[in-house]
Amino acid sequence: MLRLEINNLQDIPNIGKATVKILNDLKIVTPNQLIGKDPYKMYDALCNATNKKYDPCLIDVFISAVKFMEGGPPKKWWEFTEERKIKMGTN
Repeated sequence: MLRLEINNLQDIPNIGKATVKILNDLKIVTPNQLIGKDPYKMYDALCNATNKKYDPCLIDVFISAVKFMEGGPPKKWWEFTEERKIKMGTN
């Protein structure tokens, strides 16, 4: 079940003030805008838009937020690190 009742980005597990700013830079201002997003494309878009390389752990935060908003259980962001490393071939 999607979490359409969540109205603030900071109500999503693992999302604090700094991540809210990053999401806002990606034109994501409401939690439901995360539904259906590709966390890897979000990361690439952020790096390209800012001409800056962010810590890849940010992808884990994006994964956790997207999956949570799509109805997944709340998990710590680092629980997605292995998934990211496998997908990116870096483990």
